[in-house]
Amino acid sequence: MPDTVRPSLAGFFAGSNPMPPTHLGTRYDTSGNFLIEPGNTVVSHLVSGSPSEAVVFAVRDRMMAMPDADRLAFTPVSSLHMTLFQGIIEYRRRLPFWPRDVPLDTGIDAMTRLYLERLRGFEGAGPFNIKVVEIVPSGLTVAGATDEDVRIMRAWRDALAVPFGYRHPDHDAYVFHITFAYQIQRLADDRAAAWQALFDESLALFGREAPVIEIKPPAFCAFRDMKHFEELLVLG
Repeated sequence: MPDTVRPSLAGFFAGSNPMPPTHLGTRYDTSGNFLIEPGNTVVSHLVSGSPSEAVVFAVRDRMMAMPDADRLAFTPVSSLHMTLFQGIIEYRRRLPFWPRDVPLDTGIDAMTRLYLERLRGFEGAGPFNIKVVEIVPSGLTVAGATDEDVRIMRAWRDALAVPFGYRHPDHDAYVFHITFAYQIQRLADDRAAAWQALFDESLALFGREAPVIEIKPPAFCAFRDMKHFEELLVLG
């Protein structure tokens, strides 16, 4: 990898990461089609029609226009969201990604009903704002817009761990993000500078036109694949 490329981008390029993408074959196929992978989660969707949503869409369009963008499987714009807390998912039926008090073979729909009951009356930690801190081939890395927002987002995760019945190994270090795409094939090393330039320009665009990304309140959602996240219960 060229020295000018950030270390956080290295894993997306063939020379530094020859391993196949983690979710290829279970979440999506080599043609970029999304496969059935049911589960549930807590997310904040983008605010439809907001100025910041327009900037998000514009950056996504720039990525899709790259000549080697066919190495990425892009999700629909309607699915764009920031995950606040990871729920359970079909292909992750093991501890500590599943509540200890529920059998590992419990159906996904039954788990969703269980969590709906557990989340009735749930009080969150309050509203928060987010900002984009980095852009990578899979999308946007985001964080709380202020130190107080960072604290509130952490408090949400701590509170949600109670009804969900687990804390993932990355509970405290979780990197918030808005996924645009999944890698079908690693990007070629000689394309690193072009992608780096696009990301730098796009990050500057967010700084100028969308320093805060407008998101909806956190909601408990169910999904069958990565194309749609159905809001079942708005939280807090």
